[in-house]
Amino acid sequence: MDAIRRASLLKSILPWHWISSALTLAGLLAFALTGITLNHAGQIESPPELRRGAFILSQGERDVLRGAPAAGRAPVPATLRERWQAQLGWYWDPVTEAEWSADEVYLSLPRPGGDAWLRVERATGRAEWEDSDRGTVAWLNDLHKGRHTGVAWSWFIDLFAVASAVAALTGLLLLALHARRRPSTWPLAAAGFVLPVLLALYAAH
Repeated sequence: MDAIRRASLLKSILPWHWISSALTLAGLLAFALTGITLNHAGQIESPPELRRGAFILSQGERDVLRGAPAAGRAPVPATLRERWQAQLGWYWDPVTEAEWSADEVYLSLPRPGGDAWLRVERATGRAEWEDSDRGTVAWLNDLHKGRHTGVAWSWFIDLFAVASAVAALTGLLLLALHARRRPSTWPLAAAGFVLPVLLALYAAH
């Protein structure tokens, strides 16, 4: 490849590489660090912080409950949702579905780094709840895995993966353009590919 073509190709690749690298820098650092914490989750995991409680529904809430679904899965009626959110200090999306039966209403609210649930006895109006928080490391680990993170975070992970692939591929092209002046380029690139494959095959057996 002559010098003019190399210079033109380099000029076209560099913007793609530095922009994608800049966009993914913070995310790559975060995913790298949480990769370490996930790999050692058993050693650094802390006991969850639990909160529990109970309350009795008002007569108005019981009246609303009588008109709610008899069985199946359906969102909590708006009146009950607003009152329970204010009472518990929780928030959940109006379309979040609870499990309804003749005996009780059960609402499960998992989230990154924690979990919460609410159970209401339909006959007595007695409600009990629990909220667990597994700490910041667990929260970061769940973000890494996309666990209970919602649609917006799922889209972010997909877009981040595409941008990271662009950064990696344009970086590979830049390596190819400079490889002639850097003899160790291809041995190092090959090692970076072969070693993980060999370790993966070894781990599989």
